[in-house]
Amino acid sequence: MTPDISSARLMAMSNTSRKPPGPEDRARRGYVVGGQPIAVAKLASGLHIVATPIGNLGDITLRALETLAGADLIACEDTRVTRKLLDRYDIATPLTPYHDHNAAKARPMLLRRLAEGAAIALVSDAGTPLVSDPGFKLVRAAHEAGLAVTALPGASAVLAALTVAGLPTDQFFFAGFLPPKEAARRSRIAELGRIPGTLVLYESGPRVAATLADLAAGLGAREAALCRELTKLHEEVRRGDLATLAQSCAVNEPRGEIVLVVAPPQAPQLPSVSETDVLLRDALARVSLKDAVGEVADATGLPRRDVYQRALALVKAEGERHATDIGHGAPR
Repeated sequence: MTPDISSARLMAMSNTSRKPPGPEDRARRGYVVGGQPIAVAKLASGLHIVATPIGNLGDITLRALETLAGADLIACEDTRVTRKLLDRYDIATPLTPYHDHNAAKARPMLLRRLAEGAAIALVSDAGTPLVSDPGFKLVRAAHEAGLAVTALPGASAVLAALTVAGLPTDQFFFAGFLPPKEAARRSRIAELGRIPGTLVLYESGPRVAATLADLAAGLGAREAALCRELTKLHEEVRRGDLATLAQSCAVNEPRGEIVLVVAPPQAPQLPSVSETDVLLRDALARVSLKDAVGEVADATGLPRRDVYQRALALVKAEGERHATDIGHGAPR
């Protein structure tokens, strides 16, 4: 058990009545929508994971506003970014930074406050927390310390891009940012190429042309969409194959937040029955029935059971033909 978790657990078991007054005892809790002030009650203790807008500040849920206003503290990546959202809705909840560079030091403090009974909202600069940010370690530690963790769903750049890309959404894989160095990036693309689903990646404007070119080289002529500045004034979706998008971005570098959505690999075209029979006859002439089935199944992608049934049928037909030939040649 790590020190920050054990201390949080001990605090949760202690007598909280001796806790001195803190920011959670502030008088005003509320927010303003459309000029109408709305008072809220103190939020239940625990860690509340709150999705925030990815660009348009109007894309906030009422439940998120109530949570942010009713919390004792908001942990955020950049206090300046989150302050703009709070100012828009006149929310006075204190902010504290929690990001990659201070997480190891800030996490024990947050766990201690949670153990004392505080209600803490965790937000990212934009979208759903824990997607490409350090929040998962805090959530894991809170669970291990026996503290309540609640999710408040909302905006997500990943899901927004998927909905406008016009590509299959039944299976998708979020790969975050690819490595910045070319060799590592190409190696990662080779790994992603084996995934039988739509790929979703984040990228920056200066790197997107090189990334798309490497994707085209590694994945072939897959259909893709470049989704830029989603929900913002200059929102744009470019669609085309990977190579075409790479050329477009090399000529006209896109700016702002970018999400790339890449179509899954095409399903291999299965051979016809006659083509399968040719492969089976060739394999049966060289190896055992079991090995022939395995060889053809691996080569064609056909289910092994189907190949086995077809091989049995061929062997049986060949045996009957051979018996007929012997019968015709017998002396009378």
